[in-house]
Amino acid sequence: MKKLIALALIFMFSNTIFAQETAEKKAKKTKARTEKVVKEKKEKAEKVKEEKTKAKKEAEDKAKDVEKKAKAKKEKATKDAEEKAPRLKKDGTVDKRFKNAEAKAKENSASATGKAKSAEGKAKAEVNKTKAKVKKTAAEEKEDMKETAASKAAEKKVADKATGTYKGKKVFTGPRGGKYYINKNGNKTYIDRDAEE
Repeated sequence: MKKLIALALIFMFSNTIFAQETAEKKAKKTKARTEKVVKEKKEKAEKVKEEKTKAKKEAEDKAKDVEKKAKAKKEKATKDAEEKAPRLKKDGTVDKRFKNAEAKAKENSASATGKAKSAEGKAKAEVNKTKAKVKKTAAEEKEDMKETAASKAAEKKVADKATGTYKGKKVFTGPRGGKYYINKNGNKTYIDRDAEE
């Protein structure tokens, strides 16, 4: 019976030891979890703070850029106004030397526009000349299309096959596939492939 009591005491003693160990483990785990949550919250707060400072810095940079641009525009406007204003001598009268320089600048710009206009006029003249040449060739072509005795005789001598008409003339096809008609002088006049009817 002593043995049984001793065994029961050992059993109870071992249970209390193991129970203490598990309680300690649980306490460590919860402590680690809370530390992790606190650490995450701190990191998030730091990120938010960094983003706010970054946004604030960007806004300040943009404001500075806008201010610089406005200042540059203002300076340019005042400089232009000063340049356009008449220049004065020490006694307050208008300095004619600068008037002459301004007049020369205006003359240079006027001569440049005059040159541009003359170049434009030359280009128009060339266009008109080419139009006149085109009209002459059309008139020449009409003259060329008239039938004469020479053209009729030449048509009879042609050994090539007649394949159609072009402006009232018979069109012949040559041995290499070129198409032509006989003009008023009895000569072959070749036709562009696009121009054929």
